[in-house]
Amino acid sequence: MLNRRLVLKSVSVLALTPLFVRANDESPLIYLSPLQTGGELSRCQAEIWFVTDGDDFCVVTAFDAWRAEAVAKGLTRAKVWIGDVGQWQSSNGKYKTLPSVETHVSVEPDATAQARVLNQFGQKYPAEWGTWGPRFKRGLADGSRVMLRYRPV
Repeated sequence: MLNRRLVLKSVSVLALTPLFVRANDESPLIYLSPLQTGGELSRCQAEIWFVTDGDDFCVVTAFDAWRAEAVAKGLTRAKVWIGDVGQWQSSNGKYKTLPSVETHVSVEPDATAQARVLNQFGQKYPAEWGTWGPRFKRGLADGSRVMLRYRPV
């Protein structure tokens, strides 16, 4: 059944799609924060490398990083800000003025999807990939890193 909320949600996601494409092309970073059960931001926030995979943002992080632990604890919503204002702690909250989207977060377990996303990381960050590519690949293989998928809601 078509209702106002569904229409507005669909229009919002469609309007943000060019933003995702532009973000991947123009910004080396996204800023993210898990959302608490009540919807408030976590105290844990960060700037992080990312790539887009379809409409999703993907990141690779240590399995024991707070963003991965939040997902493991069932905190599967996050806010993502798109742009680059430097380190979040020294930005005086400036990253919170960037375009943002609320997302559903999950661990990406599929090896084929991981390989595709890692290839995109290599294309986006070629200068750093000689060092970080092997670390990401080894970490995903041995479980010391996880790939997180942030899907707009």
